[in-house]
Amino acid sequence: MKINLIPTKKLAILSAAFCAAMLAFSPNAKALTFGDANDLGQVLFGIPSGDQDRTNYVNHLIAMAPGSSDSFSGQIFHRSLNNPGPGFGNYPMAVFDHNGTGTSIDLGNGTLYSYLFAKYDGPNAGSEVWYVGGMSGIITIPALGIPGYGHQYGLSGWTLFGPGVPQAPDGGTTVMLLGAALGALGMARRFLKS
Repeated sequence: MKINLIPTKKLAILSAAFCAAMLAFSPNAKALTFGDANDLGQVLFGIPSGDQDRTNYVNHLIAMAPGSSDSFSGQIFHRSLNNPGPGFGNYPMAVFDHNGTGTSIDLGNGTLYSYLFAKYDGPNAGSEVWYVGGMSGIITIPALGIPGYGHQYGLSGWTLFGPGVPQAPDGGTTVMLLGAALGALGMARRFLKS
């Protein structure tokens, strides 16, 4: 029985075309904004703002019904009508991961983080919370505060919380894994032919 193998040049062209198609459909960088589909709500004013305080604020906000407002721990909470990700009643608890500054944030491969808490200028403006589970790569957030609650004040810093909701790898990771597998197959073929 004779086995027909794809010629090496055709396999290389086919692999390159497939990788290019995968890259074309991979998610691009995303900008989060106030009121977008990932917006979970606001914490007014988010002071004090230590790591445990921020964790408590996010966990309280995600437990609230969409469209509701209340107060907790000396703060006023406004939960948006949005229900991204796993939906109301199914959000995983926020677990502090790390803090940062600046408007560009690297979310990694999309499985590391669930929530992003952004604090705007101390006691003068509020804090915003977004659901980022499943998002990957570099995202940007607004440099100025929440409209209606100190929009003229700048970003003080942000906090990322896990655990993320496991998702399929992003397009870049998929292409990298596919390329490694095809390379290994090509080397195995070369050794088996000799």
